[in-house]
Amino acid sequence: MAIGLALTGCSPLKTFDALVPKDGGAARVASAIPYGPGPRRMLDVYAPRKPGVGTGADRPVILFFYGGSWNSGTRTGYAFVGRALAARGFVVVIPDYRLVPEIRYPGFVEDGAAAVRWTERHVRDFGGDPGRIVLMGHSAGAYIAAMLAVDRRWLGEDARSVRGFVGLAGPYDFAPFDVDVARAAFGDWPRPAETQPVTWAGAGDPPSLLLVGGEDTVVQPRNSDALAAKLRGGGVPVTVRSYPKLGHIGLLLSIARPFRGRAPVLDDVVRFANQVTEPTKHP
Repeated sequence: MAIGLALTGCSPLKTFDALVPKDGGAARVASAIPYGPGPRRMLDVYAPRKPGVGTGADRPVILFFYGGSWNSGTRTGYAFVGRALAARGFVVVIPDYRLVPEIRYPGFVEDGAAAVRWTERHVRDFGGDPGRIVLMGHSAGAYIAAMLAVDRRWLGEDARSVRGFVGLAGPYDFAPFDVDVARAAFGDWPRPAETQPVTWAGAGDPPSLLLVGGEDTVVQPRNSDALAAKLRGGGVPVTVRSYPKLGHIGLLLSIARPFRGRAPVLDDVVRFANQVTEPTKHP
């Protein structure tokens, strides 16, 4: 299989999220805020319960895109991600985005860009710093985050606010489209290479952390290796980390409280995000 992925393993996690113990140091501080027209362009915001240091926009921001084969998913199933990261000191934005078959590529990437622009304009209202944003995603959501991070067509000058990219089990190098979910989302695009993060990655892109499960049979880890090679070739700092006992969904679920002992995914994400969003020190 040339594509190296089959994204049907990504499904909404609403039941899991409802049952999993919550991180008490964080709260959802805004729900169903529109960032564009229609019911699929809304977002939730999570923030630490403790006030930030000083006043105004103090905290770094993580914008998280969930997976689901570009044809399923809802932000409410990923509150455990928002709370986990917010409890570690970040303001976290989790948007929905339009799905196949309502749209195809590039619709979901365009929605991701609109969510970034909303974040830049409004995250100060929740204690976040609009100049210190980390893009993060899992599976199909990691694809969206990667395209926003490496392809200047989508964010343009707004890309300057993006300090880092975190991809969990992302598909970054999967043309030609030889599985049904990819054909449904991308198959009629006349220039397939344009849809691939590896095509655009290189010099000037933000530092990146690419996480994979050693037992992932849904999105092959070679996708992360290919993206890392392109980034390194452009002089971009990038780390690829593999967790031997985790599969495609297990990589994401290890962020939740009951499963953090399986692998230090949350700790690794937090460490990276803190490093790349460290405020610039002036002499």
